[in-house]
Amino acid sequence: MSDPILAILWAQWRTLLNFRRGNSMGSFVLPALAILAWYGMWAMLAVAIGFFVSQPGVRRILPLVLPNGLLAVFVYWQLTPLLTASMGASIDLRKLLVFPIPARRLFEVEVLLRLSTCIEMMLLVSGLAAGLLVNPALPHRIGTLAVLPFVVFNLLVSAGLRNQMERWMARRRVRELIVLLILLAAAVPQLLFVTGVPGPLRRFVSAQAQMWWPWSATARLASGEGTAALWLVLLGWTITALFFGRWQFARSLRFDAAAAESKGRTSGESRPWLDRFYRVPGMLFSDPLAVIIEKELRSLFRTPRFRLVFLMGFTFGVIVFLPIILRRGGGPLPPGDHLAMVSGYALLLLGDVAFWNVFGFDRSAAQIYFLLPMPISRVFAGKNIAALFFVFLEITAIICVWAAFRMPLTAVKAAEAYAVALTFSLYLLGAGNVSSVYYPRAINPERSTGAASAGRLRAMLLLIYPAAAIPILLAYGARYAFTSDTAFWSVIAIAAALGAAFYWVALDSALERIERNKDRILRTLSEDEGPVRLS
Repeated sequence: MSDPILAILWAQWRTLLNFRRGNSMGSFVLPALAILAWYGMWAMLAVAIGFFVSQPGVRRILPLVLPNGLLAVFVYWQLTPLLTASMGASIDLRKLLVFPIPARRLFEVEVLLRLSTCIEMMLLVSGLAAGLLVNPALPHRIGTLAVLPFVVFNLLVSAGLRNQMERWMARRRVRELIVLLILLAAAVPQLLFVTGVPGPLRRFVSAQAQMWWPWSATARLASGEGTAALWLVLLGWTITALFFGRWQFARSLRFDAAAAESKGRTSGESRPWLDRFYRVPGMLFSDPLAVIIEKELRSLFRTPRFRLVFLMGFTFGVIVFLPIILRRGGGPLPPGDHLAMVSGYALLLLGDVAFWNVFGFDRSAAQIYFLLPMPISRVFAGKNIAALFFVFLEITAIICVWAAFRMPLTAVKAAEAYAVALTFSLYLLGAGNVSSVYYPRAINPERSTGAASAGRLRAMLLLIYPAAAIPILLAYGARYAFTSDTAFWSVIAIAAALGAAFYWVALDSALERIERNKDRILRTLSEDEGPVRLS
């Protein structure tokens, strides 16, 4: 590998390390422990797999188990980065074309970086290969080497799919539809667990043991069946993946993302009914608050990231809980309380784009708020009112989907969902105003995937969400303790009053912080993406 390629990979590694570590070693400890626990779990599973396949007695069942196991590895390897809306560590290689580096070498970098998207499967495959290598019952241990081309095959397919996906994601509307479909597909296994696996799907899985599939050829070779036909099948799939990966990579290098983005833009003529909708705040509030609310409504409706999360709230947010609801007994909650549970989950999805980083989409344009002759508190109020409007709209959409699925629904339960969501939102808005000035981060509104909040804040959310939910849980506890809806509504009213008080105290803290650190906040919001992206 040439020195420029080594330099690029070293720069990528240092960027990844600095991103995870943050400004201090203290902020590095919690994410590092979480990563260590996650990969430690997979490492233990890899050891268990290696120990299992190293036993001589498992030789008879290996041809039955390994094909489906390696198929699961392939599916996880290719789809998990999409289902988690994360493409891993990546370099915008188009920004490196100005350097005298051949495109072939850049493709090598792209393939090597795909290792960062699925370290879990690398651990499992390594454990499998080590166990097969020491199994004394296998007649042809050289077949274990088939694991290597299988890994290369996965890397090449992953590189090709990633480049194809990035081009699709560059087109407005298309990327939102693709990501939404992928996320909805993530809920299918849960539904199948409750409703059962259809016959065609069972037959498809059974057919994966045929030798012409790469995972089946790898499984047979690793099990000791050393025929030349199997090696040719595996080699043919690997070469096909190489051509696919290089083809997609070459297309991506020539791809003009700005031109593709502009194709999805309208000519600038607004629809009359939508303009009237945007001007509703002007009827309820006076300027400049009404102008800020209208600006938020217009900008968020046009933001792909926000639209995707909003759609997920009443689609994926409902479907992901269907197995719990459809299961006999409905889980630990009474049937009527599931609507409030789904509404609370929708707020978790909206949090990243509506609560925790309210200046993120403004980026450098946030400077205008400090130049206008009005207090910055009006800006927070306008953004928070717009967020509450979208919360109300989200819950309304969830209730409509709920009714479409013919789930238990009454006017009282619908009112309860609104009350729980809006009360919960008061606490989230208060905490979000503080986090927006303590952990600001510029967000590219055209990217539908990736984290919108700082890494330290995402770790703190593990504590913030349960703490904010305590008043809501107390209301349900009062209902079950006193078997009275009056007790529930009384506690909800108290929780809403406390939430309003918390909101004002948190807002004062955010205003004080923003006055002391205005320059640093604006400088952080003005930062642009470099050639290395983490998503």
